[in-house]
Amino acid sequence: MTQAILVFNAGSSSIKFAAYEVDADKLTLICKGLLDRRSEDTEFAIKDPAGKIIDKSSAAPATGSGWDVTKTLIERVEPLLDSRRLAAVGHRIVHGGPDFAAPIKVDSDILQRLEALTPLAPLHQPGCLAPIRSLLALRPELPQVACFDTAFHRDLAPIYRRFPLPLEFEAKGIRRYGFHGLSFEYIAHRLPRPQARSVIAHLGSGSSLCAINGGKSVDTTMSLTPLDGVMMATRSGAIDPGLLLYLLQSEHMSASAVEDLLYRKSGLLGVSGVSADMRTLLASNDPRAGQAVDQFCARIAEQIAVMVSSIGGIDILVFTGGIGENSPEVRRNIAARLEWMGLQLDDGANAQKRDMISAPASQIEAMIVPTDEEVMIAQHTRSVALGIAS
Repeated sequence: MTQAILVFNAGSSSIKFAAYEVDADKLTLICKGLLDRRSEDTEFAIKDPAGKIIDKSSAAPATGSGWDVTKTLIERVEPLLDSRRLAAVGHRIVHGGPDFAAPIKVDSDILQRLEALTPLAPLHQPGCLAPIRSLLALRPELPQVACFDTAFHRDLAPIYRRFPLPLEFEAKGIRRYGFHGLSFEYIAHRLPRPQARSVIAHLGSGSSLCAINGGKSVDTTMSLTPLDGVMMATRSGAIDPGLLLYLLQSEHMSASAVEDLLYRKSGLLGVSGVSADMRTLLASNDPRAGQAVDQFCARIAEQIAVMVSSIGGIDILVFTGGIGENSPEVRRNIAARLEWMGLQLDDGANAQKRDMISAPASQIEAMIVPTDEEVMIAQHTRSVALGIAS
C-alpha cells in the first residue's frame, strides 16, 4: 500500500498542515490547509494541490470542553488519502534547546524534555507540542517526528553563538540558537548558486534574517528566544537589556507583565497603535502606521548589513515569508536603504512579484522565493520515520 505523511506546522492560533504521498525518490502533495483558531468559530480549510478549496467549514466551537483540534484534523484529512496509508506525522518544533540538533522520533520522554523548553518560546512551543501529545494518546502506534527550527543554526561559530557572558552560562545552554531554520533550509536548497554568499529575509508576523555561505547558516538575528532580532508584528525584537531592568525595578512591572509587553504588545502594533498587520498599516493614512512601517524596514535593512559583515559580502538577497513574498512596498523601502551597498530593484519586477526583482545594473541579485516549511518537515519525516533518504 502506498504510504502518506501528514505534516503539522502549529502555532499559538493556527495550524498549517499538508499531506504527501511518499515515493522512493519524491514527495507528492495530496492536500494542504489551515485550521485557524483566531475567529469566534474555528475555521477549517483544505485545498487540493492546485489551490482549490475542497473542504471549508467551522470545525467546532473555538471554546468547547473536550474538543481536540488534532483529532478533528485527522478525521478530516485521512479520508482524502484514499487508498494511501498514513505512515508517519511530522511536526515543526520551534525550540530544540541544546540537546536536539536534528529531527528525531518523539515518545513521551522526548515530549517531556521539549515541554521543559517552553519558557524559551512561550508563544510557540505549547502550540507545537499539543498535536504530538494528542496523537500519542489517539494513535500511539503512529510514528511522529519532531523537526526543529533551531537545527539549521546548530553549527554557528562561537563568535556568533556565544553571548558576551561568562562561559558558565553557555554551559547551561544559555546561548544563541536562531529560529526559522526550516524556512532558511528550504530557501538554501533553492538558491540559483548554492555556494553564493546570501542573506535571507524571512519577514512575517515573526521575522528574522540569516546569513548563509556555502549553504550553511553563519549568523542569524534571533538568538536564545524568538524575541530577539528585528522588530516584528507584536514582538519588540532587540532592545536595550537595561530597559528590562528599568521596567522591573523602576516601573515595578512583574516578569509576566514584561513578557506580555515584549511578546504581544510591541513591534508594529506597539509603535503604530493601529494594527500588527502590515497590510492594514500600508493601507492606513494614520502617520503612526507609516512610522511603524518605516521603523520595521529600517531595522531590517540595518540587520541585513550586519548579516553581510558576517559573510564578507553579499551576492544574493532573498525575500520570503508572508510580508517578504507579498509586499512590494516593504521590499522597495528596504532596498532603498541599501542602495549604498549596490542594491537596485527593478520596480516593475518588484511590483509584479517576479522571482528576480533586482535591476540589471544591481551589484546584488534580489529574489522572491516562497518558502515551504511543510515540505522540509515531510522530507525529514520520510528520512527519520521511514528510512528513505531525501
